[in-house]
Amino acid sequence: MRADATRGSIAWRVVRAVALLAFAVFFLVPLLSMADFSTRVVGGTGRTAQPWENLVQDPMLRSSIVTSLLLALLTTVLMLVLLTPTMIWVRLRVPAASRLVEFLCLLPLTVPPLVIVVGISNVYAWVSYLLGNSPLTLTFAYVVLVLPYAYRSLDAALGSINVVTLAEAARSLGAGWTTVIVRVVLPNIWPGVTSAAFVAVALVLGEYTFASLLNFETLPYVIGLLGKSDAPTSTAASLAVLVLASLLLVALTFVGRDNRRESRRDKPSRGALT
Repeated sequence: MRADATRGSIAWRVVRAVALLAFAVFFLVPLLSMADFSTRVVGGTGRTAQPWENLVQDPMLRSSIVTSLLLALLTTVLMLVLLTPTMIWVRLRVPAASRLVEFLCLLPLTVPPLVIVVGISNVYAWVSYLLGNSPLTLTFAYVVLVLPYAYRSLDAALGSINVVTLAEAARSLGAGWTTVIVRVVLPNIWPGVTSAAFVAVALVLGEYTFASLLNFETLPYVIGLLGKSDAPTSTAASLAVLVLASLLLVALTFVGRDNRRESRRDKPSRGALT
């Protein structure tokens, strides 16, 4: 019996190693090809770092990088400020509205971005009139775009704890609702909050449709323009965005793993309960 279990464990390790190797090849080979192309001298031999230097030297590219990073920051902050208290409040006070909130948050996932842009283009004429023709006004559209993914992360985090019990305990000790949300519930769902933030940043850094149709020079839009005139620099910028988004998603997996370990560590043993 023990020998069968050992053979099964070894077989599982081999399968996992092969799967990880296949994933690494599938993921890394295109990235290495992009790195090779971005450092190759066009029409000659040797290597050059000029395309990578253009990321900070080219005024348009540098401006688009700053714009996209600011958009990612503003979108993440606005999304968390709007969605996190709303979901906590619905769980505590109006659980009957949870289905409605879920429907509204997941609705953008069912509508193509092209249709959303066409629908809000007239609205953005008023936004530009009131707030100016700044690319940062894309924050409002991007918040709508990231709602489905952020909702799933926060909903999973809230579902893993007993929000009502925590709130009632805090309220019985004299805490107000702001204290309950900020100091009691929020620390317990922090992994879900960070997951929503990472996914929002990765999505904003790669979004092209909204920016191109609304004529805002974000990083993906400028990368598309450079692809027609300076392919190595465009490839270098694309590779940088891909690596950054991949690092964020890898960090997300470690956050989830640490949360599971803490949950298992904090869970009392069955013998201790008895």
